[in-house]
Amino acid sequence: MRTSLCDEFGIEHPVFGFTPSEHVAAAISRAGGFGVLGCVRFNDAEDLDRALTWMDENTDGKPYGVDIVMPATVPKEGTQIDLAGLIPQSHKEFVQQTLLKLGVPPLPDGEGGEGVLGWLHSVARSHVDVALEHPIRLIANALGSPPADVIERVHAAGVPVAALAGKAEHARRHVANGVDIVVAQGYEAGGHTGEVASMVLVPEIVDAVDVPVLAAGGIGSGRQAAAAMALGASGVWMGSYWLTTAEYTLGNSSTKEALLAAGSSDTVRTRVYTGKPARLLKTRWTEAWTEPGAPDPLPMPLQNILVSEAHLRIARSDDPSVVSMPVGQIVGRMNEVRPVADVMADLLAEFDATVERLTKLR
Repeated sequence: MRTSLCDEFGIEHPVFGFTPSEHVAAAISRAGGFGVLGCVRFNDAEDLDRALTWMDENTDGKPYGVDIVMPATVPKEGTQIDLAGLIPQSHKEFVQQTLLKLGVPPLPDGEGGEGVLGWLHSVARSHVDVALEHPIRLIANALGSPPADVIERVHAAGVPVAALAGKAEHARRHVANGVDIVVAQGYEAGGHTGEVASMVLVPEIVDAVDVPVLAAGGIGSGRQAAAAMALGASGVWMGSYWLTTAEYTLGNSSTKEALLAAGSSDTVRTRVYTGKPARLLKTRWTEAWTEPGAPDPLPMPLQNILVSEAHLRIARSDDPSVVSMPVGQIVGRMNEVRPVADVMADLLAEFDATVERLTKLR
């Protein structure tokens, strides 16, 4: 399973694995793929620096990259506007009443939290600053093209830029902005995702741009990776599938329990997580936002701020029925906990078997 990207990045297999866990990302790189650490959970630049330093020491010299969350245009955030003050009181009351109805206990005394600030533009820029101090080989942006000055700075450091796209027109715009790799992320994907399914989206984007394209959305097996290659992709971008690996230790046991029990239809695309459409595990928490009288989610980053403490409380509750977790429809195949190396080995073996089977059709 080799493409031109293997030579470009010095990897054995064009399997790019996105994950918020440095332990999983390092394991993906050690297994011959390309680990991509999601930076959004790091509120503090020093915490991200420690995580990347750990990866420097635990990837056996194999390459890795990072993923940031940054809109192409600089929002008003970053000025002195008090963002929390822009959140309607009715939304705050709805969140508190919903948590009470779902039986989610408050945080322990003295334990609060600012939630995840990595969604803020200013924090994402600090992630870029820290990442470029390490030997990263790629910066990807989950919200499309980063601002022009960020692309210029990353290129000046000799690092390519990748951007996610949900439409061919988005991909063309990314390339025009200087993006080097397009991640064609289909509707099936977890997290921020568009409305076009991977089977349609990948060839559309491959035909629309003259840069390498990674297929994303609903990929968790060698057969699916082979299908992505048949559609013209130069590699695959996998995110959700690593959430039930042995190395993934973020969160608590209830999250992994909920993921292992879920089927492919147990997800929902909604704006309740960040303010932008994102696919999450369908739980009592997501369902509460669809009930009569529930408010519309706020735009990013206000929705993040609104639900930040709620997410901390939900994580503490250890209740699988209220988990708030981005995950794609591939969750239906995530039925056991396995080491990253085993997941990669099985994917590669099935890829080879699939290609061999297809050659016999001629």
